[in-house]
Amino acid sequence: FGSDTTRLVLKGVTFHARAGDVVAIVGATGAGKTTLVSLVPRFYDVVAGRVLLDDVDVREFRMKTLRQQVGIVLQPPLVFPTTVRENIAYGRADATLADVRAAAHLAQLDDFLARLPAGFETLVGEGGATLSAGEQLRITIARAILRDAPILILDEPTSALDASTEARVMAGLEHLMEGRTTFVIAHRLSTVRRADTILVLDDGRIV
Repeated sequence: FGSDTTRLVLKGVTFHARAGDVVAIVGATGAGKTTLVSLVPRFYDVVAGRVLLDDVDVREFRMKTLRQQVGIVLQPPLVFPTTVRENIAYGRADATLADVRAAAHLAQLDDFLARLPAGFETLVGEGGATLSAGEQLRITIARAILRDAPILILDEPTSALDASTEARVMAGLEHLMEGRTTFVIAHRLSTVRRADTILVLDDGRIV
């Protein structure tokens, strides 16, 4: 992949992830880690080669259908200026309060919710300004749990957290990763220790 064939960001990258595997992607800043995982939901398309999902080129799927198969947890977390419930239920219009509550429990949000003045109906402010980094991240983990997509992308999910917050977030991530094909970009060893495969990227190549 590259903006054109003379300026490639990824070069000769080939790997296979089995259903349910955890694939960790590590490497220096600028090595191409985020670009690599962005090819799965087609935020970018390859300029040569193919990305296959169950042996079907991702370009053959309808975009909406493809992206419904992918859950994403970003750093910094994407939190909307609305209620906690609506943040967790984003992307699942049919989600009930019971569904949201179950996802929040798995994401280790029970103590946090108990402190909120209006519980799930509490407004979180622009960009989640009223929340800590760990709380924002656990809300997006709950959102991904509720989405229940078979493919999961975690982009440096704990990079901005202290050790105690990271432990709680990792507990939520363990639930989220169960039974899913997961791609996790990480700098911290603690995030990748349970990976089935670790890919080391350097200057756009798997080394």
